[in-house]
Amino acid sequence: MSTSTTAFRAARTTGRLDVLVSGVREAVGRGLPPDLTAYLVGERLAPHLGAADLLTAEQRAGDPEHYRQHLLHAEHDGSFSVIAVVWLPGQRTPVHDHVSWCVSGVHEGAEHERRYRLIPAASGSPARLVATEDLVNEQGTVAAFAPPGDIHRVWNTGTERAISLHVYGADISRLGTSVRRVYDLPADR
Repeated sequence: MSTSTTAFRAARTTGRLDVLVSGVREAVGRGLPPDLTAYLVGERLAPHLGAADLLTAEQRAGDPEHYRQHLLHAEHDGSFSVIAVVWLPGQRTPVHDHVSWCVSGVHEGAEHERRYRLIPAASGSPARLVATEDLVNEQGTVAAFAPPGDIHRVWNTGTERAISLHVYGADISRLGTSVRRVYDLPADR
């Protein structure tokens, strides 16, 4: 997946971001299954979405070529990372899934999302994707995913910038991406 950030470095933090990270740390530290962890992390993320003091001006900056990721925090033990994704109008991801559980929350603007289900190859038919849901995630919307079954595409069809926060159950600063696989398969709409 092409982004303007390939080598992540932790960004300057804000007091509100420190509170968010502390809440995520507590939720992840419970050692629950991925789906329950994602749910708890979503509860910690939601109250911070839309807050003017969450991100610095640098962390809100986009890239005219493609969506931009800002690493906000990578936990020292590799158990989670927090990323801000900035989408300028028209920017999108490919269809993809993730390396770990993921929670995303829309901080500013709106994101369009199409979710898919993978239909495996069978009886001479090739594998394909079936669209299962189209969503418009407005500011304040939180979504949680845990593999398998976390295949989607996200884009900004609006005329303004959109920003979302993503919390992953992996060290994205070390991995360089949250994407496990990009799908280039036929897809039903």
